[in-house]
Amino acid sequence: MSLFPEYERYDAIGLAGLVRDRAISPLELIEEAIRRIELINPAINAVVHTLYDEARRVAAATDPSDPLAGPLAGVPFLLKDLNILYKGQRTSNGGRLWQDNVADHDSTITARYRAAGLIVLGYTNTAELGLACETAPSAFGPTRNPWDLSRSAGGSSGGAAAAVAAGLVPAVHGTDGGGSIRIPSSNCGVFGVKPTRARNPFGPDNGEGWNGLSVHHAITRSVRDNAALLDATHGPEPGDPYAAPAFAGRFLDAVTQEPPRLRIAFQTTDHGGNAIHPDCVEAVHAAARLLADLGHEVEEARPAIDAEAMKRATRIIVASNIANVLRLRGEALGRRVIAEDVEPITWLWAQEAQSYSGEDLARSVWTIHRLARVLGSFFQRYDVLLTSTFAAPPLPLHTVDTGSTDLDAYYEGLRRYSAFTSLYNCTGVPAASVPLHWNAENLPIGVQIATRLGEDALLFSLAGQLERARPWHDRRPDIR
Repeated sequence: MSLFPEYERYDAIGLAGLVRDRAISPLELIEEAIRRIELINPAINAVVHTLYDEARRVAAATDPSDPLAGPLAGVPFLLKDLNILYKGQRTSNGGRLWQDNVADHDSTITARYRAAGLIVLGYTNTAELGLACETAPSAFGPTRNPWDLSRSAGGSSGGAAAAVAAGLVPAVHGTDGGGSIRIPSSNCGVFGVKPTRARNPFGPDNGEGWNGLSVHHAITRSVRDNAALLDATHGPEPGDPYAAPAFAGRFLDAVTQEPPRLRIAFQTTDHGGNAIHPDCVEAVHAAARLLADLGHEVEEARPAIDAEAMKRATRIIVASNIANVLRLRGEALGRRVIAEDVEPITWLWAQEAQSYSGEDLARSVWTIHRLARVLGSFFQRYDVLLTSTFAAPPLPLHTVDTGSTDLDAYYEGLRRYSAFTSLYNCTGVPAASVPLHWNAENLPIGVQIATRLGEDALLFSLAGQLERARPWHDRRPDIR
């Protein structure tokens, strides 16, 4: 029996308010979240490692009246099982090779989540090393889309998006190196943001991820939760190789501020001019009409992106980083990593790195910096670029499968479906997937909004306006 049947009505900020007002205790809230995970997770496989005893211990010790309790004290939270450490717990990175990878310290962003009062209940499923736009690692099995269990939740933060969509928790940590927050947010009908490069820290163990492609942030149901989480985590730490443009205000305040009249470009083909699924085209057109109705200047236009150069550059950057990660893991284990330790695609991609030179990697970084110049010029003419988030509705499970032994075919599929997201990882600008559209099959299709480097507050302001105009909070899958 539910201890708190109204749980799903509240976002993280709402739950924190109940805790602060003593309408519910942190321990009661955690028990309700645990109950929901135990009830719903077997159907979707979003959570792959639970920390119930640790969460109960933290909840019992949480005093919401303590001035140091944090703005989100008592709120249940989940971490993506990739590139984030929680002291005393295992981070398996979606693979068998890291099953005994127990942390002896917190990642900086984990420490900031804990300082905000969030209580970690466990880890969510991810593609191994975040290498897929689907979440179906052989180590843990596929995460199923709560809207249709035969479909993918997206990836690589598929477990995170499915957990939010199914109402397990209101907010979940994610990472995004090529769309891994935004793609599953689109597939699952929730809100996900890739902030400006270096807005959130990567330390203390790393300075950046994938040569700057990857970032930490979150998937939420409400826009305000997403902004509040960024308020809790953003800012450089000592030793960072670079920092995002400084922001002195609160992202949460931006959510309720009406944006100025914006010049918005929308795009209905991919960056190479290729067609995308008609349902995604319709989602973009519907969003463009809504933005025009809200008073913005909207027209069709797209930046002159060299899609083939971007595709090759990101392939080389990711290959080089996979090879390095496997080498480091081998050193930690005191043995060489072999093909059987990892997914076939992980191994093939790492092996491909052996054919690249230092010059190839340097040229790839140079290429993504040139892309940033092109997009920067585009954003001198337009304030926002609107696209579909994913190039298709949620795909059947195992469409983009890391169990494949054909790396070329795999990579072509990966790039075809994630055509719109990787550009913003390459250029470092902020982008969000907004759940505004559902197709005739009642499958969610997100639209993506992106803006200039450092303008995360503008992104939240526009997303807040869209949320007020077309609320999605009560649009939920009938997973139960």
